[in-house]
Amino acid sequence: MMNSGDTAFMLICTAFVFFMTPGLAFFYGGLVRRKNVLNTMLSSFFIMGLSSLMWVLFGYTLSFSGDFGGIIGNLDHFGLQGIGTAPGEYSDTIPALLFAGFQMMFAIITPALITGSVAGRMNFKALFFFIALWLIVVYYPLAHMVWGKGGFLGEVLGSVDFAGGNVVHISSGISGLVLALMLGKRRGYEHTAYRTHNIPFVLLGAAILWFGWFGFNAGSAFAANGLAVHAFMTTNTSAACGMLAWMLIDTIKDGKPTVVGACTGAVLGLVAITPGAGFVPLWSAIIIGVVVSPICYFTMSVVKKHFGYDDALDAFGCHGVGGIWGGIATGIFADKSINSVARWDGLIYGDIHLFMAQILSIVITIVIAIVGTFICASIVKLFLPLRVSEKDERMGLDKSQHGENAYPSFNGLD
Repeated sequence: MMNSGDTAFMLICTAFVFFMTPGLAFFYGGLVRRKNVLNTMLSSFFIMGLSSLMWVLFGYTLSFSGDFGGIIGNLDHFGLQGIGTAPGEYSDTIPALLFAGFQMMFAIITPALITGSVAGRMNFKALFFFIALWLIVVYYPLAHMVWGKGGFLGEVLGSVDFAGGNVVHISSGISGLVLALMLGKRRGYEHTAYRTHNIPFVLLGAAILWFGWFGFNAGSAFAANGLAVHAFMTTNTSAACGMLAWMLIDTIKDGKPTVVGACTGAVLGLVAITPGAGFVPLWSAIIIGVVVSPICYFTMSVVKKHFGYDDALDAFGCHGVGGIWGGIATGIFADKSINSVARWDGLIYGDIHLFMAQILSIVITIVIAIVGTFICASIVKLFLPLRVSEKDERMGLDKSQHGENAYPSFNGLD
């Protein structure tokens, strides 16, 4: 039965999630060096075009139409044929086309998250084709496995992922790490201070992401109902606690909180609550947000340094690790009385089933992301160099990849 209130709510949430990708462009763009800001921002922005077209043509149907072995859909709705203004199999009270539109926004921002790991050194043409392949090899199968009818991770295994812990954050974070390792470190990585060039951009981006995340998580209820309100509140609570926890760590370590740290902590809180926003009680969002910041801080400052990989803007440290913690926390705190999609209560209520399903789903997601990313990058490498030349990297990717300069009046060293 169509509901105009639900339809209006979901249209707004869809626009909210769309706005997150420009927000990510500002967040990432502010973090890089001055000579790479345009390239970094376009690396998120162009996906709004590429992923939208791919989703309409075949992304939606591969993710949400039919089922092959619990892994991928079919081509019944190629070009969104048969997806119209009547409710569909995934949407009782909103048009099927609106469900497709909402899910499209997730398919836009997920590959954009990967680009943070390879900022400052990836050939833009190679990135374009890598993203197109990655959506087909990694994203569409994962979306089907987690959210699709007959999907292996959701319906068969019984794991839960409210708004994209596996599908969005773990897949992009792990893929970013693999791609960063395949590309190698930025020139002079061990000896150069890669200063953040525009901290106001970082704060603007983080604020847009926080704002958009209400659509991301509350919208995943697919109705203007109590579950959407619950997800809205768990989302904000975890973000608040993630930010405060990081500010405390900064203060303990350096005697003063930083703006970049506060923004990072807020985003971490948002990442961590995403898989459980509509499954865990509100009080547990405090724990989820407080715990994610020290875990990710340790990953970014100790683990990264120890292994020496160049995850440029910490896409793995933030989305990969934060998403893994969020998925595990969902298995600990989920309460099926909040959302009956969960077959079992979490570990804290004495049931181990959901916790084990969550762990297994995370491991499978990691394997798919590693193998899929390696395959996609290897295919692209046959036709294009993955990395820019040393000369182009020295010049900056804005000039070498796009022939533009973000700050034409600035002539100093970067």
